[in-house]
Amino acid sequence: MKKTMLMATILASASASALAGNSIEINMVDAKGVGQSIGTLMVSDSQYGLVLTPSLQGLPPGLHGFHVHQNPSCDPKEKDGKMVAALSAGGHFDPANTGKHGEPWGEGHLGDLPPLYVDNSGNATQAVLAPRLKMADLSGHAIMIHAGGDNHSDHPAPLGGGGARLACGVFK
Repeated sequence: MKKTMLMATILASASASALAGNSIEINMVDAKGVGQSIGTLMVSDSQYGLVLTPSLQGLPPGLHGFHVHQNPSCDPKEKDGKMVAALSAGGHFDPANTGKHGEPWGEGHLGDLPPLYVDNSGNATQAVLAPRLKMADLSGHAIMIHAGGDNHSDHPAPLGGGGARLACGVFK
């Protein structure tokens, strides 16, 4: 309970400072390309790390894998003879070349974020905190929302098991 209250206090404080951050448009993606806008993601630095505050709609309810990816593109790319949604974004942002998917506070990919929560109406408004990132780390990268959840491990499925790339935005 104490840990939950501390996190809520941190996010409330950090979300208030998000007004001074940068807004990134997030679009649906599929094998044909970048689709309609589903809203924005506000990002800002706080004393606790990077705060990402979504204002998104039209997503499937539940928890979704949420990651910073290595390239600044949401375009599809061919893999094994098939076009794959937002594959041009590359893999998870991993400047230390850990090759390991993990927790946002751990030693894995720097781009590993807490999962994105989408309510039963398809809206995502709950801020997440990335304690190892700063806004300066984001330039030249994409942010990705995956179709499924994320267990922050490479087992039993690689990259947390988030699956298909569902929505994407580019940090300028």
